[in-house]
Amino acid sequence: MRPILEEMKARIPAPRPIVALPARTTRPGGRYDPNVVLARCYLITALFHLLAGLALLTITAPDANASTARIKDIAAVEGVRDNILLGYGLVVGLNGTGDRLQNNAFTQQSLIAFLERQGVNIRGQNLNTRNVAAVTVTANLHGFARTGGKIDVEVSALGDARSLLGGTLLATPLYGADGEVYAVAQGSIAIDGFQAQGQSGSSITKGVPTGGFISNGAIVEREIDFAMNDMQTVKLALRNPDFSTATDVANVINARIGPGFARVADPGTVDLRVPPSYEQDVSTLLADIEQLEVLTDQAARIVIDEASGTIVMGENVRISTVAVAQGNLVVRVDEQPQVSQPGPFAPGGAQTVVVPRTNVAVDEGSGNKLAMLENGATLKDLVNGLNSLGIGPRDMITILQTIKAAGALQADIESR
Repeated sequence: MRPILEEMKARIPAPRPIVALPARTTRPGGRYDPNVVLARCYLITALFHLLAGLALLTITAPDANASTARIKDIAAVEGVRDNILLGYGLVVGLNGTGDRLQNNAFTQQSLIAFLERQGVNIRGQNLNTRNVAAVTVTANLHGFARTGGKIDVEVSALGDARSLLGGTLLATPLYGADGEVYAVAQGSIAIDGFQAQGQSGSSITKGVPTGGFISNGAIVEREIDFAMNDMQTVKLALRNPDFSTATDVANVINARIGPGFARVADPGTVDLRVPPSYEQDVSTLLADIEQLEVLTDQAARIVIDEASGTIVMGENVRISTVAVAQGNLVVRVDEQPQVSQPGPFAPGGAQTVVVPRTNVAVDEGSGNKLAMLENGATLKDLVNGLNSLGIGPRDMITILQTIKAAGALQADIESR
């Protein structure tokens, strides 16, 4: 058996070199050393993978001009939210700036009920104090507030009180949407403003003295049950829904914790399935992904506030080729009546009369020019082109709406 194998090996030709390398051995025939060839092939393969990785990194690297943000800044976790609390109470200690009890029956009834709870019976008495005001008390209770913790509250006058300066809020229960008491507020009110009035009726007011706040003015009495670590699926709600942003959020999360755990449910929601390694530890999962940077995108939109003349345009607004001219047609009519009096030798019966004189001036804005916007003009080009016409925000609103009607504005216009 052995001679046959040796004969077959003798008939097989020697292998040719894979690549032409200059390294030769000193053996007769000058063939390549197989070990050297193999080592250099491994080196070439490693260099190929390195160059391919650098090329892929260059392709997938985010643009330096692209807008990036952390996941915690663009998305909220379902269940991690504030809860609105509302209450009704009385503010006392005002220096004659409270409600007129004759004009505010609810303030008078609340004051009588409060005094009766304190053992004072004043029903049928004529109350004429100006040191009390009825107020609404509001607060936001975050989802992880614990019993005994403190939250800030805001206080606003309900009646005709002129100022809450120097007032103290009496103990006021704060109710949730389910009608349960979640906190109790009390304390001195701080306001950002004042009012002063003289005996003649003249007054001066700064800010809004009928509203204020109490820092740490409410004590939490009831907790909101929320077992985060028992969740099997977490929903991330984007504050600005967008398909591109939601897709990038899912891709970045999958690259961090593993493929297939995050998927886009809709433009505003990303469903995140809790990996086995994070079971009963969803808080750590959220801490690991909330710092991840993602590319943010938004639809091209122009927001116009007609009342104030404010215009806000996004950077993705584009303009097709269009020419814009704005002509300010101004017609001015001035009435300058003149008095005509009779001369010294006028005939009898002559009277002084008023002769009308009207001057009409028309300004068509002949100094205005025609602004040209090329195809694909950016937001900067649009602003510069409209500013070159010397127009104000009011006229700019009309121009933008006209460009949109012409089909040359690639953006949505939202009017408020």
